[in-house]
Amino acid sequence: MSTTVTTTTGLIAILRGITPEEIVAVGSALVDAGFTAIEVPLNSPRPFDSIERLAAAVGDVCVIGAGTVLSVDDVIRSEAAGSRIIVSPNTDVEVIGAAVARNLRPYPGAATPTEAFRAVGAGARSIKLFPSDSVGTAGMQAWRAVLPTEVELLPVGGVDRTNLAEWAAAGAGGAGLGTCLYRPGDGADTVRDRALTLMNIWSAEAA
Repeated sequence: MSTTVTTTTGLIAILRGITPEEIVAVGSALVDAGFTAIEVPLNSPRPFDSIERLAAAVGDVCVIGAGTVLSVDDVIRSEAAGSRIIVSPNTDVEVIGAAVARNLRPYPGAATPTEAFRAVGAGARSIKLFPSDSVGTAGMQAWRAVLPTEVELLPVGGVDRTNLAEWAAAGAGGAGLGTCLYRPGDGADTVRDRALTLMNIWSAEAA
């Protein structure tokens, strides 16, 4: 795996609570709106089924990921279902190592510089700032000053249309968008409208 990130991640749609029956319609709406990365948290109903269906439907134009990945077994099952990115709420060096060994891209969660450096040492080149409001944009910029230049930082948790532009302007490599984009039961048209608004905000500031 390369140690240099040549492109930033951008926005990741987090579809916590989605069902396999909904996943293709909602995922297709997100792709229509310009999203190129979608995460299915593993504490959603039948998550591996959803990942498999989504990967088959839009995996050629969108990177499909698993979220709330807490074990090496989760990594293995996520890869088998079609996941290419592995997102975690914590910094677990075994999970990171398993992802890197399989040529998957890990996004471990970190809330302190110590956790961020531990993640980098295990092979991660994308760090999920979680919860992002505990770090803040000033904190992210302070981390940015000491972490290797090839490491990108992505806020997750509390990022929405009111502060997405601020995170982009501060140098975030992307952001994970959850309830501001999708809540269980939301239809594809509703998600598409929200996705377009968020993508426009991000594109205007990150350009």
